[in-house]
Amino acid sequence: TRLPIPFGEPPMPRRLPALVLALTLAAPAAADDFTVLPVGATPSKKLLHEFLLAECRAKFTTRLAEIESLKTPADVAARQDRLRTQFVAALGGFPAKTPLNARTVGTLKRDGYRVEKVIYESRPEHHVTANLYLPDGPGPFPGVLMPIGHSQNGKAAEYVQRGCVLLVKNGFAVLAYDPIGQGERVQLLDKLGQPAIKGSTSEHTMTMVGALPTGYCTASFRVWDGIRSIDYLVSRPEIDAKRIGCTGCSGGGTLTSYLMALDDRIAAAAPSCYLTSLDRLFSTIGPQDGEQNIPGQVAFGLDHADFITLRAPKPTLVIAATKDFFDIKGTWDTFREASRVYSKLGFPERVELVETDTSHGYPKSHREAAVRFFNRWLRNAHDPVTEPDFPIEKDADLLCTRTGNVLEDLKGKSVFDLNAAWADEAVKARSTPREPAAFRAAVAAKIGLPETIPAPTLEKVGQESRDGYTVLRLLYKQDGGLPLPAVALVPARENREGPRAVLVHDGGKAAVLAPGGEAEKLVKAGRYVLAIDLSGWGETAPGVPTPGRPNYFGVESRETFLSIHLSRPLLGRRVQDLIAVVRHLRNPAAKDIELFGFGAAAPVVLHAAALLPDEVVAVTLDRGVLSWDLVARTAASENQFANVVPGALAVYDLPDLAASLAPRPLVVRNPTDAAGRPAAAELATATYARVRAAYARDGFEGRLSVSPR
Repeated sequence: TRLPIPFGEPPMPRRLPALVLALTLAAPAAADDFTVLPVGATPSKKLLHEFLLAECRAKFTTRLAEIESLKTPADVAARQDRLRTQFVAALGGFPAKTPLNARTVGTLKRDGYRVEKVIYESRPEHHVTANLYLPDGPGPFPGVLMPIGHSQNGKAAEYVQRGCVLLVKNGFAVLAYDPIGQGERVQLLDKLGQPAIKGSTSEHTMTMVGALPTGYCTASFRVWDGIRSIDYLVSRPEIDAKRIGCTGCSGGGTLTSYLMALDDRIAAAAPSCYLTSLDRLFSTIGPQDGEQNIPGQVAFGLDHADFITLRAPKPTLVIAATKDFFDIKGTWDTFREASRVYSKLGFPERVELVETDTSHGYPKSHREAAVRFFNRWLRNAHDPVTEPDFPIEKDADLLCTRTGNVLEDLKGKSVFDLNAAWADEAVKARSTPREPAAFRAAVAAKIGLPETIPAPTLEKVGQESRDGYTVLRLLYKQDGGLPLPAVALVPARENREGPRAVLVHDGGKAAVLAPGGEAEKLVKAGRYVLAIDLSGWGETAPGVPTPGRPNYFGVESRETFLSIHLSRPLLGRRVQDLIAVVRHLRNPAAKDIELFGFGAAAPVVLHAAALLPDEVVAVTLDRGVLSWDLVARTAASENQFANVVPGALAVYDLPDLAASLAPRPLVVRNPTDAAGRPAAAELATATYARVRAAYARDGFEGRLSVSPR
């Protein structure tokens, strides 16, 4: 997949201390900055993160109670079956296995072993590049799969080569393969054939943004690549299919953990520098890139210890570093939990932990520990293992392709092509309920909306007079939700004919409250106007975009990941906020409401309007993305992450919501594509064809206006 220009890598979030979720009342801020929230013990930009973290911890407590209830091997087996089924379902399920079409394209002969350069297809025309290290001799040898961490040079990284050579010199065949986004498998190229997104972690998360609406995620690709790599490994006559191991570091430790839990062929596994606990991970460095976050993982109770216990009682070695940024306390908590489960099965000696006083990585001490472990369990050998110094290959000598990129050489399918194909499948399979109540129920369920939305309370924080209207600073407070700061503009004489206007902007209420802006125009026309910051926008936004850099994943990417873990998409939480406020504003006067959504707030407003057929009488969307189908088909989208709903395209798309509004007036101004660019008129017309048809059915064509820039 090519892009015309290169992009930069957005800054990745790092450590965040745990803070107390509390507010302390203080005087309102200066008159013109529209600040409502008082200064609190928790800075406002931390509120959403801490709120979501508290929800995660409640789930962790429930999960630990379930672990404590396991008493017998039958209890353990039942939980293994349930979690494995839910894990696979969260990945979107596994496809049918297709021919690998494997071929060896080169061989390096070395002292006591050879390195074969191989290419195979994990999916049709989706190519994997790998190096197979084979000891001299007839075999069959035990085989080890080595998934790779986030090294940009993939399988050629020094620690990978040294790990593979140490294993092969100890009698193991080893397969090291490039992950998507790394080595020869960069999936997004600029016009010069260079990575269009700097950094594999960014490409992994970009992959997830497009995959989520179709019901898949980045791990769907990564796990299947690993399973098919084992298929290749066991297809070789030199390798004993009953003696398969797996080890990898960092991102390779992630994949080792996933694969050892899901593929029964892995007889022994040694993940390095990854396993901790979700509680400690979220409380320290936070969620990492797309591949390390499974939709619904926290909600259905899959923690790091489960990657070990799902394979119990098979031998597992946890390799950890004292100074790792993956928290070592969480590592020991996970190991202790796994040890107790192994003990219930009668095999406590089959789970081990090695901790070295090192930093994050796969150093000599970790490599030696892994080889000793595999010697014991795959070769029944107990000889000492010491890694000598030896030469390693130049990156170029390990290449399987001529240019160093599978897409350049083999013209196959990228992950972004596969996302688009999945979108095609979702559209074909979709059966949108035609009965309005059933459609609304399906939408509410998909976005994680609770059956009952608590009514908020309202506190007036401040008031001042302007030319012809009054400014009220308001604070909506919700049970089980964040405080929602708002500003109401109240005209001296309210126009009894016009509905009250509620404005939501992804840049916060200040973006619409400036003099001469949208809100002031409406209030001067006699309309009551409420501009509100929904959760994570405006005053509670976790940050602001970095000027001059692509805002790929939004400033709330950590919070988006946590919401996905909880099966409560961030869009759904914001829709809940807005529904609660609209209902409060409408009662007891029962005034009609018109909603305005700007930028990333447009899909939120569209959902709320569709779910409030009796309260919302008109909708205006400005600079909103046209559809999720476009997001799934766009390689490099911008600021769509927080709004995508996992699996939504199997049920509905944004134009379906728009069509459900008929015959209520709908104005769509300046719609955008998934990259945030103004949508071409032809694209807007095609995307909204079924919306126009819905309005035309009852003769209300004039109530729909779509105006591309």
